[in-house]
Amino acid sequence: MQVPSYKELLEAGVHFGHLKKKWNPKMAPYIFVERKGIHIIDLNKTRECLQEAGQMAKNLAKSGRKILFVATKKQARDIVSSAARSVGMPYVTDRWLGGMLTNFSTIHRSIKKMRTIDEMLQEGSALSMTKKERLKLSRERAKLEKVLGGIANMTRLPAALFIVDIVHEHIALNEADKLGLTTLAMVDTNADPNRVDYPIPSNDDATKSIQTVVSFIANAIKEGLDEREKRKAEKEVESGAPAE
Repeated sequence: MQVPSYKELLEAGVHFGHLKKKWNPKMAPYIFVERKGIHIIDLNKTRECLQEAGQMAKNLAKSGRKILFVATKKQARDIVSSAARSVGMPYVTDRWLGGMLTNFSTIHRSIKKMRTIDEMLQEGSALSMTKKERLKLSRERAKLEKVLGGIANMTRLPAALFIVDIVHEHIALNEADKLGLTTLAMVDTNADPNRVDYPIPSNDDATKSIQTVVSFIANAIKEGLDEREKRKAEKEVESGAPAE
């Protein structure tokens, strides 16, 4: 698990925090200096935190548990959805529905409804519908896909959340807290790092910074998944069963 170098983090602008007047004093241990009214994040601390968060993400993936990626701010959406899909993890990038975790049974019913519509549109039952009925169903499906598409295969609560910007995603963080789920997150100088189990002090506004941190977490998950598959194959060989 290769943590990005100091230089890579610097070039990605991971060190740029918010204006001093917007800071959260609890971020003091992670701030290196103030320049022209802007707080500069200590990248050595960022590297340490990345190592810890990456190890946790890797361990969770290795044990077969799911990590829900959450990022609904515009500059993070595509980066996060792409990274989550690359490692088969669920994600929320359109908007966070209140109760998405704390009222998961209701959300799960909506996911089932989406699947039912798929079946209806694909199978013969669609032939007996009018054009207007099919159009209505298609629109409803598109609406559900936009909000729930990233969690369509999530049959149970995830073991952890990886969040980009805990101030923006405060509802998701509150729900994770209520349920006692592990949290990993990019935490900027305007946020409280104590609210997260594995905070990563970093610029959560710049695209390059988000890309750098998210890619690292996705790679850590991939390593965990690869080790899980390797261990599975070894067990199958030991038991004499054919490895797939």
